[in-house]
Amino acid sequence: MPFRAFRVITLTRRSHHRFSTPLTFSSLPQFQPHNFLPWLEKKANSTISSSLSIANSPYGNSLFASNSIQTGDCILQVPYSVQITADNLAPEIRTSIGEDAGNIAKLAIVLLIHKKLGQDSEWHPYISCLPPQEEMHNTIFWNESELDMIRGSSVYQETIYHKSQIEKDFLAIRPVLKSFCQSFGDFTCKDFMHACTLVGSRAWGSTKGLSLIPFADFLNHDGISEAIVMSDDDKQCSEVTADRDYVPGEQVLIRYGKFSNATLMLDFGFTIPYNIYDQVQIQFDIPKHDPLHDMKLELLQQYFVPPTNDAKGLKCSVNSFTIKEVKSARGKGKGVPQSLRAFARILSCTTPHELNHLVMEAAQTDGRLARRPLQDINKEIQAHQMLSSLFIQLIEERNTAVMSLDSWGTSLCERRLPVRRQMAQNLLHGELHILKSASIWLENYCFSLS
Repeated sequence: MPFRAFRVITLTRRSHHRFSTPLTFSSLPQFQPHNFLPWLEKKANSTISSSLSIANSPYGNSLFASNSIQTGDCILQVPYSVQITADNLAPEIRTSIGEDAGNIAKLAIVLLIHKKLGQDSEWHPYISCLPPQEEMHNTIFWNESELDMIRGSSVYQETIYHKSQIEKDFLAIRPVLKSFCQSFGDFTCKDFMHACTLVGSRAWGSTKGLSLIPFADFLNHDGISEAIVMSDDDKQCSEVTADRDYVPGEQVLIRYGKFSNATLMLDFGFTIPYNIYDQVQIQFDIPKHDPLHDMKLELLQQYFVPPTNDAKGLKCSVNSFTIKEVKSARGKGKGVPQSLRAFARILSCTTPHELNHLVMEAAQTDGRLARRPLQDINKEIQAHQMLSSLFIQLIEERNTAVMSLDSWGTSLCERRLPVRRQMAQNLLHGELHILKSASIWLENYCFSLS
Protein backbone atom coordinates (compact mmCIF):
# COMPACT_ATOMS: atom_id res chain seq x y z
CA MET A 1 0.00 0.00 0.00
CA PRO A 2 1.12 3.61 -0.31
CA PHE A 3 2.49 5.16 2.85
CA ARG A 4 2.18 8.40 4.69
CA ALA A 5 4.49 11.29 5.51
CA PHE A 6 5.45 12.97 8.73
CA ARG A 7 3.05 15.46 10.26
CA VAL A 8 3.58 17.59 13.31
CA ILE A 9 1.62 16.24 16.25
CA THR A 10 2.17 16.74 19.96
CA LEU A 11 2.75 13.59 21.97
CA THR A 12 3.17 13.05 25.70
CA ARG A 13 5.50 10.52 27.28
CA ARG A 14 4.05 7.38 28.75
CA SER A 15 5.26 4.09 30.23
CA HIS A 16 5.90 1.18 27.86
CA HIS A 17 6.84 -2.46 27.98
CA ARG A 18 10.62 -2.69 28.45
CA PHE A 19 13.07 -5.42 27.53
CA SER A 20 15.64 -7.02 29.78
CA THR A 21 18.95 -8.10 28.31
CA PRO A 22 19.86 -10.28 26.58
CA LEU A 23 16.93 -10.60 24.17
CA THR A 24 15.84 -13.87 22.57
CA PHE A 25 13.57 -14.09 19.54
CA SER A 26 10.98 -16.43 18.10
CA SER A 27 9.36 -16.88 14.69
CA LEU A 28 6.69 -14.54 13.32
CA PRO A 29 3.50 -16.20 12.00
CA GLN A 30 1.17 -13.95 10.03
CA PHE A 31 -1.76 -12.23 11.72
CA GLN A 32 -4.99 -11.99 9.76
CA PRO A 33 -6.02 -8.38 8.91
CA HIS A 34 -9.68 -8.97 9.82
CA ASN A 35 -8.56 -9.64 13.40
CA PHE A 36 -6.52 -6.46 13.59
CA LEU A 37 -9.14 -3.91 14.65
CA PRO A 38 -10.65 -6.09 17.43
CA TRP A 39 -7.13 -6.67 18.77
CA LEU A 40 -6.26 -2.97 18.70
CA GLU A 41 -9.54 -1.93 20.36
CA LYS A 42 -8.98 -4.50 23.09
CA LYS A 43 -5.45 -3.21 23.61
CA ALA A 44 -6.68 0.41 23.69
CA ASN A 45 -9.72 -0.46 25.83
CA SER A 46 -11.72 1.86 23.59
CA THR A 47 -13.42 2.04 20.20
CA ILE A 48 -10.98 2.90 17.42
CA SER A 49 -13.54 3.05 14.62
CA SER A 50 -17.10 1.93 13.98
CA SER A 51 -16.99 3.23 10.39
CA LEU A 52 -13.97 1.50 8.87
CA SER A 53 -12.74 -2.00 8.18
CA ILE A 54 -9.55 -3.45 6.71
CA ALA A 55 -9.71 -5.09 3.30
CA ASN A 56 -7.30 -5.85 0.52
CA SER A 57 -6.81 -3.43 -2.36
CA PRO A 58 -4.31 -3.24 -5.24
CA TYR A 59 -2.10 -1.38 -2.73
CA GLY A 60 -2.29 -3.99 0.04
CA ASN A 61 -4.19 -3.62 3.33
CA SER A 62 -6.45 -0.56 3.04
CA LEU A 63 -9.37 0.97 4.91
CA PHE A 64 -12.90 0.90 3.52
CA ALA A 65 -16.19 2.34 4.75
CA SER A 66 -18.07 -0.39 6.62
CA ASN A 67 -21.19 1.81 6.71
CA SER A 68 -22.26 5.20 5.38
CA ILE A 69 -19.93 8.07 6.27
CA GLN A 70 -20.95 11.72 6.15
CA THR A 71 -18.69 14.73 5.66
CA GLY A 72 -17.43 15.86 9.06
CA ASP A 73 -17.75 12.46 10.74
CA CYS A 74 -14.84 11.42 12.95
CA ILE A 75 -14.00 8.09 11.36
CA LEU A 76 -11.20 6.88 13.65
CA GLN A 77 -9.53 7.69 16.95
CA VAL A 78 -6.27 6.00 17.91
CA PRO A 79 -5.21 6.67 21.52
CA TYR A 80 -1.63 7.70 22.15
CA SER A 81 -1.32 4.63 24.40
CA VAL A 82 -1.38 2.28 21.38
CA GLN A 83 1.02 4.26 19.23
CA ILE A 84 4.65 3.18 18.88
CA THR A 85 7.50 5.61 19.54
CA ALA A 86 11.22 5.40 20.26
CA ASP A 87 10.22 5.28 23.95
CA ASN A 88 9.43 1.61 23.30
CA LEU A 89 13.15 0.96 23.09
CA ALA A 90 14.69 -0.62 26.16
CA PRO A 91 16.31 2.23 28.11
CA GLU A 92 19.73 0.55 28.06
CA ILE A 93 19.63 0.37 24.25
CA ARG A 94 18.35 3.93 23.85
CA THR A 95 21.01 5.26 26.22
CA SER A 96 23.82 3.37 24.51
CA ILE A 97 22.79 4.55 21.05
CA GLY A 98 22.67 8.17 22.21
CA GLU A 99 22.92 10.62 19.34
CA ASP A 100 24.43 8.09 16.93
CA ALA A 101 21.01 7.44 15.43
CA GLY A 102 18.11 9.72 14.53
CA ASN A 103 14.43 9.24 15.28
CA ILE A 104 13.80 7.13 12.18
CA ALA A 105 16.64 4.76 13.03
CA LYS A 106 15.52 4.42 16.65
CA LEU A 107 11.96 3.61 15.68
CA ALA A 108 13.29 1.19 13.06
CA ILE A 109 15.15 -0.63 15.81
CA VAL A 110 11.87 -0.95 17.72
CA LEU A 111 10.28 -2.61 14.68
CA LEU A 112 13.22 -4.98 14.21
CA ILE A 113 13.22 -6.08 17.83
CA HIS A 114 9.48 -6.65 17.93
CA LYS A 115 9.62 -8.54 14.65
CA LYS A 116 12.23 -10.88 16.13
CA LEU A 117 10.12 -11.35 19.26
CA GLY A 118 7.40 -12.80 17.07
CA GLN A 119 4.25 -13.81 18.96
CA ASP A 120 5.94 -12.81 22.21
CA SER A 121 5.72 -9.19 21.09
CA GLU A 122 2.78 -7.12 22.28
CA TRP A 123 2.80 -5.58 18.80
CA HIS A 124 2.84 -8.85 16.86
CA PRO A 125 -0.57 -8.28 15.17
CA TYR A 126 0.61 -4.88 13.92
CA ILE A 127 4.13 -5.88 12.89
CA SER A 128 2.85 -8.91 10.97
CA CYS A 129 0.52 -6.71 8.89
CA LEU A 130 3.32 -4.45 7.66
CA PRO A 131 4.36 -4.98 4.03
CA PRO A 132 7.50 -7.02 3.30
CA GLN A 133 10.29 -5.40 1.34
CA GLU A 134 9.37 -7.19 -1.89
CA GLU A 135 6.02 -5.38 -1.89
CA MET A 136 7.57 -1.94 -1.45
CA HIS A 137 8.62 0.21 -4.39
CA ASN A 138 10.56 3.05 -2.75
CA THR A 139 13.46 3.89 -5.03
CA ILE A 140 15.89 2.84 -2.31
CA PHE A 141 14.95 -0.77 -3.22
CA TRP A 142 15.44 -0.32 -6.97
CA ASN A 143 18.43 -2.01 -8.53
CA GLU A 144 20.89 -0.06 -10.65
CA SER A 145 19.18 -1.06 -13.87
CA GLU A 146 15.82 0.20 -12.58
CA LEU A 147 17.37 3.43 -11.31
CA ASP A 148 18.72 4.07 -14.79
CA MET A 149 15.12 4.82 -15.81
CA ILE A 150 15.22 8.02 -13.70
CA ARG A 151 18.92 8.86 -13.92
CA GLY A 152 18.15 12.31 -15.36
CA SER A 153 15.95 13.26 -12.40
CA SER A 154 17.19 14.55 -9.05
CA VAL A 155 15.47 11.52 -7.48
CA TYR A 156 18.37 9.38 -8.71
CA GLN A 157 21.00 11.21 -6.64
CA GLU A 158 18.60 11.60 -3.72
CA THR A 159 18.13 7.84 -3.67
CA ILE A 160 21.88 7.18 -3.67
CA TYR A 161 22.35 9.65 -0.83
CA HIS A 162 19.42 8.28 1.19
CA LYS A 163 20.70 4.71 0.88
CA SER A 164 24.21 5.69 1.96
CA GLN A 165 22.86 7.49 5.04
CA ILE A 166 20.91 4.41 6.14
CA GLU A 167 24.01 2.25 5.66
CA LYS A 168 25.98 4.74 7.75
CA ASP A 169 23.36 4.62 10.54
CA PHE A 170 23.42 0.83 10.47
CA LEU A 171 27.18 0.70 10.96
CA ALA A 172 26.89 3.18 13.84
CA ILE A 173 24.23 1.27 15.80
CA ARG A 174 25.30 -2.28 14.97
CA PRO A 175 27.89 -2.60 17.79
CA VAL A 176 25.34 -1.37 20.35
CA LEU A 177 22.65 -3.81 19.31
CA LYS A 178 25.09 -6.69 19.26
CA SER A 179 25.70 -6.05 22.95
CA PHE A 180 22.02 -6.38 23.85
CA CYS A 181 20.49 -8.80 21.32
CA GLN A 182 21.81 -12.36 21.21
CA SER A 183 20.42 -12.89 17.72
CA PHE A 184 21.44 -9.57 16.27
CA GLY A 185 23.67 -11.41 13.86
CA ASP A 186 20.47 -12.22 12.00
CA PHE A 187 19.88 -8.51 11.41
CA THR A 188 21.38 -7.25 8.18
CA CYS A 189 21.68 -3.83 6.63
CA LYS A 190 18.90 -4.92 4.30
CA ASP A 191 16.64 -5.61 7.31
CA PHE A 192 17.47 -2.23 8.78
CA MET A 193 16.85 -0.48 5.47
CA HIS A 194 13.42 -2.12 5.24
CA ALA A 195 12.56 -1.07 8.80
CA CYS A 196 13.75 2.50 8.21
CA THR A 197 11.66 2.72 5.06
CA LEU A 198 8.58 1.45 6.89
CA VAL A 199 9.09 4.14 9.53
CA GLY A 200 9.92 6.87 7.02
CA SER A 201 6.77 6.18 5.04
CA ARG A 202 4.31 5.44 7.85
CA ALA A 203 5.33 7.47 10.90
CA TRP A 204 3.89 10.82 11.91
CA GLY A 205 6.13 13.49 13.39
CA SER A 206 6.02 15.46 16.60
CA THR A 207 8.28 17.79 18.50
CA LYS A 208 9.29 14.77 20.60
CA GLY A 209 10.00 12.41 17.75
CA LEU A 210 8.01 10.05 15.57
CA SER A 211 4.98 7.87 16.16
CA LEU A 212 3.60 4.87 14.30
CA ILE A 213 -0.20 4.95 14.46
CA PRO A 214 -1.63 1.44 13.94
CA PHE A 215 -4.79 1.22 11.82
CA ALA A 216 -4.54 4.87 10.74
CA ASP A 217 -1.51 3.96 8.63
CA PHE A 218 -3.65 1.68 6.46
CA LEU A 219 -5.24 4.81 4.95
CA ASN A 220 -4.14 5.47 1.37
CA HIS A 221 -3.28 8.78 -0.28
CA ASP A 222 -5.40 11.12 -2.37
CA GLY A 223 -3.58 14.32 -3.32
CA ILE A 224 -6.79 16.38 -3.48
CA SER A 225 -8.29 15.10 -0.23
CA GLU A 226 -8.64 17.56 2.65
CA ALA A 227 -8.68 14.79 5.28
CA ILE A 228 -5.49 14.41 7.32
CA VAL A 229 -4.38 12.75 10.54
CA MET A 230 -4.69 15.21 13.42
CA SER A 231 -3.90 14.90 17.11
CA ASP A 232 -5.95 16.02 20.09
CA ASP A 233 -3.88 16.35 23.25
CA ASP A 234 -6.99 16.84 25.37
CA LYS A 235 -8.41 13.52 24.18
CA GLN A 236 -4.93 11.96 24.04
CA CYS A 237 -5.54 10.50 20.61
CA SER A 238 -4.94 10.92 16.88
CA GLU A 239 -8.03 11.14 14.69
CA VAL A 240 -9.28 11.58 11.15
CA THR A 241 -12.38 13.50 10.06
CA ALA A 242 -14.03 12.65 6.73
CA ASP A 243 -13.80 15.42 4.13
CA ARG A 244 -16.60 13.94 2.00
CA ASP A 245 -19.36 11.34 2.00
CA TYR A 246 -18.57 7.63 1.54
CA VAL A 247 -20.87 4.74 0.77
CA PRO A 248 -20.31 1.28 2.31
CA GLY A 249 -17.52 -0.58 0.56
CA GLU A 250 -15.80 2.56 -0.76
CA GLN A 251 -12.12 3.03 0.04
CA VAL A 252 -11.49 5.93 2.43
CA LEU A 253 -8.58 8.20 1.55
CA ILE A 254 -6.59 10.99 3.18
CA ARG A 255 -3.85 13.35 2.00
CA TYR A 256 -0.36 12.59 3.24
CA GLY A 257 0.83 16.00 2.18
CA LYS A 258 1.23 18.24 -0.86
CA PHE A 259 3.98 16.07 -2.29
CA SER A 260 5.50 15.86 -5.76
CA ASN A 261 5.97 12.51 -7.46
CA ALA A 262 9.67 12.81 -6.69
CA THR A 263 8.89 12.79 -2.97
CA LEU A 264 6.18 10.15 -3.27
CA MET A 265 8.39 7.63 -5.06
CA LEU A 266 11.42 8.24 -2.84
CA ASP A 267 9.64 8.29 0.51
CA PHE A 268 6.44 6.32 -0.08
CA GLY A 269 7.06 4.01 -3.00
CA PHE A 270 4.37 5.15 -5.42
CA THR A 271 3.49 7.95 -7.82
CA ILE A 272 0.27 9.35 -9.23
CA PRO A 273 -0.45 10.55 -12.77
CA TYR A 274 -1.04 14.27 -13.25
CA ASN A 275 0.24 15.23 -9.80
CA ILE A 276 -0.75 18.86 -9.21
CA TYR A 277 2.11 19.23 -6.71
CA ASP A 278 4.85 18.12 -9.08
CA GLN A 279 8.07 20.10 -9.23
CA VAL A 280 11.55 19.73 -10.69
CA GLN A 281 14.86 20.19 -8.90
CA ILE A 282 17.57 21.52 -11.22
CA GLN A 283 21.13 22.75 -10.97
CA PHE A 284 22.57 25.66 -12.91
CA ASP A 285 26.35 25.93 -12.73
CA ILE A 286 28.85 28.64 -13.51
CA PRO A 287 30.91 27.40 -16.48
CA LYS A 288 34.42 26.44 -15.39
CA HIS A 289 35.89 28.36 -18.33
CA ASP A 290 34.14 31.61 -17.34
CA PRO A 291 36.92 34.23 -16.77
CA LEU A 292 34.78 35.70 -13.95
CA HIS A 293 34.04 32.31 -12.37
CA ASP A 294 35.62 33.05 -8.98
CA MET A 295 34.14 36.55 -8.74
CA LYS A 296 30.66 35.32 -9.61
CA LEU A 297 30.90 32.42 -7.18
CA GLU A 298 31.95 34.77 -4.39
CA LEU A 299 28.98 37.07 -5.06
CA LEU A 300 26.56 34.14 -5.12
CA GLN A 301 27.86 32.82 -1.83
CA GLN A 302 27.66 36.29 -0.32
CA TYR A 303 24.21 37.33 -1.52
CA PHE A 304 22.32 34.08 -1.93
CA VAL A 305 21.13 31.74 0.81
CA PRO A 306 24.13 29.78 2.15
CA PRO A 307 24.30 26.03 1.49
CA THR A 308 22.00 24.08 3.81
CA ASN A 309 20.59 20.60 4.26
CA ASP A 310 17.04 20.04 3.09
CA ALA A 311 14.38 17.90 4.83
CA LYS A 312 15.98 14.71 3.49
CA GLY A 313 19.46 15.77 4.61
CA LEU A 314 20.62 16.51 1.08
CA LYS A 315 23.05 19.33 0.52
CA CYS A 316 21.32 22.29 -1.10
CA SER A 317 23.61 24.87 -2.69
CA VAL A 318 23.15 28.30 -4.19
CA ASN A 319 22.95 26.78 -7.67
CA SER A 320 20.06 24.42 -6.86
CA PHE A 321 16.53 25.53 -7.78
CA THR A 322 13.01 24.14 -7.49
CA ILE A 323 10.85 24.70 -10.58
CA LYS A 324 7.05 24.55 -10.44
CA GLU A 325 4.46 24.75 -13.17
CA VAL A 326 3.96 28.14 -14.81
CA LYS A 327 0.20 28.06 -15.25
CA SER A 328 -0.07 31.14 -17.43
CA ALA A 329 2.15 32.30 -20.26
CA ARG A 330 1.35 35.83 -19.10
CA GLY A 331 2.24 35.13 -15.50
CA LYS A 332 4.94 37.03 -13.67
CA GLY A 333 7.42 34.22 -13.42
CA LYS A 334 5.51 32.02 -11.01
CA GLY A 335 7.23 28.69 -11.20
CA VAL A 336 10.45 30.21 -12.54
CA PRO A 337 12.09 31.32 -9.27
CA GLN A 338 13.33 34.87 -9.03
CA SER A 339 16.52 33.45 -7.55
CA LEU A 340 17.08 31.42 -10.74
CA ARG A 341 16.49 34.47 -12.93
CA ALA A 342 18.91 36.44 -10.74
CA PHE A 343 21.45 33.65 -11.10
CA ALA A 344 21.14 33.87 -14.90
CA ARG A 345 21.59 37.65 -14.83
CA ILE A 346 24.82 37.24 -12.88
CA LEU A 347 26.08 34.55 -15.24
CA SER A 348 25.36 36.78 -18.25
CA CYS A 349 27.76 39.46 -16.99
CA THR A 350 30.99 39.57 -18.97
CA THR A 351 32.98 42.26 -17.12
CA PRO A 352 33.79 43.05 -13.47
CA HIS A 353 32.14 46.44 -14.04
CA GLU A 354 28.78 44.79 -14.81
CA LEU A 355 28.99 42.70 -11.65
CA ASN A 356 29.94 45.70 -9.53
CA HIS A 357 26.97 47.58 -10.98
CA LEU A 358 24.63 44.80 -9.76
CA VAL A 359 26.17 45.07 -6.30
CA MET A 360 25.66 48.85 -6.23
CA GLU A 361 22.07 48.47 -7.42
CA ALA A 362 21.38 45.91 -4.67
CA ALA A 363 22.75 48.31 -2.05
CA GLN A 364 20.45 51.06 -3.31
CA THR A 365 17.30 48.89 -3.33
CA ASP A 366 16.27 45.92 -1.21
CA GLY A 367 19.75 44.40 -0.92
CA ARG A 368 18.99 41.44 -3.16
CA LEU A 369 21.42 40.87 -6.00
CA ALA A 370 20.13 40.92 -9.62
CA ARG A 371 16.48 40.50 -8.65
CA ARG A 372 15.41 43.32 -10.96
CA PRO A 373 15.56 43.24 -14.79
CA LEU A 374 18.89 44.32 -16.19
CA GLN A 375 18.86 47.87 -17.54
CA ASP A 376 20.49 46.63 -20.73
CA ILE A 377 17.56 44.94 -22.52
CA ASN A 378 19.87 42.88 -24.68
CA LYS A 379 21.62 41.57 -21.57
CA GLU A 380 18.25 40.79 -19.97
CA ILE A 381 17.21 38.82 -23.05
CA GLN A 382 20.58 37.06 -23.15
CA ALA A 383 20.27 36.00 -19.52
CA HIS A 384 16.82 34.50 -20.04
CA GLN A 385 17.82 32.87 -23.33
CA MET A 386 20.57 31.18 -21.36
CA LEU A 387 17.90 29.79 -19.07
CA SER A 388 15.77 28.84 -22.04
CA SER A 389 18.64 26.82 -23.50
CA LEU A 390 19.01 24.96 -20.20
CA PHE A 391 15.31 24.10 -20.11
CA ILE A 392 15.35 22.94 -23.74
CA GLN A 393 18.27 20.65 -22.89
CA LEU A 394 16.45 19.23 -19.85
CA ILE A 395 13.29 18.70 -21.93
CA GLU A 396 15.25 16.80 -24.57
CA GLU A 397 16.88 14.61 -21.90
CA ARG A 398 13.54 13.68 -20.38
CA ASN A 399 11.93 13.10 -23.76
CA THR A 400 14.72 10.65 -24.53
CA ALA A 401 14.27 8.96 -21.15
CA VAL A 402 10.49 8.63 -21.65
CA MET A 403 10.95 7.06 -25.10
CA SER A 404 13.55 4.63 -23.76
CA LEU A 405 11.10 3.33 -21.15
CA ASP A 406 9.21 1.49 -23.89
CA SER A 407 12.18 -0.86 -24.31
CA TRP A 408 12.53 -1.64 -20.62
CA GLY A 409 11.54 -4.96 -19.15
CA THR A 410 11.01 -7.00 -22.31
CA SER A 411 13.51 -9.60 -21.10
CA LEU A 412 12.72 -9.35 -17.39
CA CYS A 413 9.92 -11.31 -15.77
CA GLU A 414 9.92 -9.65 -12.38
CA ARG A 415 6.48 -8.47 -11.32
CA ARG A 416 7.90 -5.31 -9.81
CA LEU A 417 9.27 -3.89 -13.05
CA PRO A 418 5.97 -2.82 -14.67
CA VAL A 419 5.07 -1.00 -11.45
CA ARG A 420 8.40 0.78 -11.26
CA ARG A 421 8.38 1.60 -14.96
CA GLN A 422 4.97 3.24 -14.52
CA MET A 423 6.35 5.20 -11.55
CA ALA A 424 9.24 6.38 -13.73
CA GLN A 425 6.81 7.39 -16.47
CA ASN A 426 4.66 9.38 -14.04
CA LEU A 427 7.75 11.12 -12.67
CA LEU A 428 9.22 11.99 -16.06
CA HIS A 429 5.93 13.06 -17.63
CA GLY A 430 5.30 15.36 -14.66
CA GLU A 431 8.77 16.88 -14.92
CA LEU A 432 8.35 17.31 -18.66
CA HIS A 433 5.08 19.18 -18.16
CA ILE A 434 6.71 21.58 -15.71
CA LEU A 435 9.83 22.17 -17.79
CA LYS A 436 7.75 22.85 -20.92
CA SER A 437 5.57 25.35 -19.05
CA ALA A 438 8.67 27.19 -17.81
CA SER A 439 10.25 27.08 -21.26
CA ILE A 440 7.15 28.63 -22.85
CA TRP A 441 7.13 31.39 -20.24
CA LEU A 442 10.80 32.19 -20.88
CA GLU A 443 10.21 32.27 -24.62
CA ASN A 444 7.29 34.69 -24.22
CA TYR A 445 9.25 36.85 -21.79
CA CYS A 446 12.15 37.25 -24.22
CA PHE A 447 9.73 37.97 -27.07
CA SER A 448 8.03 40.69 -25.01
CA LEU A 449 11.37 42.50 -24.60
CA SER A 450 12.48 42.31 -28.22
